[in-house]
Amino acid sequence: MAFETIQLEVIDGVARLVLNRPERLNSFTVQMHGEVAEALDVAASDPAIRAVLLTGAGRGFCAGQDLSDRAVAPSDKPVDLGHSVERYYAPLVKRLAKMDKPVVCAVNGVAAGAGANIAFACDMVFAARSAKFVQSFANIGLIPDSGGTWVLPRLVGQARALGLAMTGEPLSAEKAESWGLIWKCVDDDALEAESMAAARKFAIGPTRGLAATKHAIRESMPKSLDDELVIECGLMRELGNSEDYREGVAAFMAKRPPVFTGR
Repeated sequence: MAFETIQLEVIDGVARLVLNRPERLNSFTVQMHGEVAEALDVAASDPAIRAVLLTGAGRGFCAGQDLSDRAVAPSDKPVDLGHSVERYYAPLVKRLAKMDKPVVCAVNGVAAGAGANIAFACDMVFAARSAKFVQSFANIGLIPDSGGTWVLPRLVGQARALGLAMTGEPLSAEKAESWGLIWKCVDDDALEAESMAAARKFAIGPTRGLAATKHAIRESMPKSLDDELVIECGLMRELGNSEDYREGVAAFMAKRPPVFTGR
């Protein structure tokens, strides 16, 4: 498929989606939102694709919204930023978090504003040691959108969430790992290999089980233990009837690697 602001390639069952506006630090325009949505449609609907890897081209992952984009440029009439969030950013964050396939993110440089929170919407985040996460909204009088006010306190607690959101100070990849914001900080030259290795592992894994795992964990926060135990019973009953479960048990008993099909 021909795209202008992103790149999409399928490698060993992994849809590698690259934000590709390096001259603008891969900041989002309306066109990029449309192309990313189209690429995720492909990844979600193609059974041969069983994992997604999201990353950025050049020296940054994503600087959030491109403020020079004509669709949000300042004018005599106030811009409805709520419409921008409702129409573009909220659906993207929901799509990444709720996709029935694992989503790995490789943060190769600065992740600022919505760019940081889009990364946090993914299931497993790797970051280059030189990468930084910046909740830059306070610098222009806004709040952390794209799920920022929801995910930050849940991952790092209220005190750190408020500090990140109200100061806009950059957070290093190493500290992001130690705070539990991301899965792993790696050397810059190892980022592509490590993140792709994780995505490839998911692409040959038990897709239904992985999807159920991410949904159960993501949706557990407001639930009681009793409610979650009921949900676990239902999911175990469903997954126990899957071909992947039967293959996993057969492989374990035969002491051989399993060959999962995602069914």
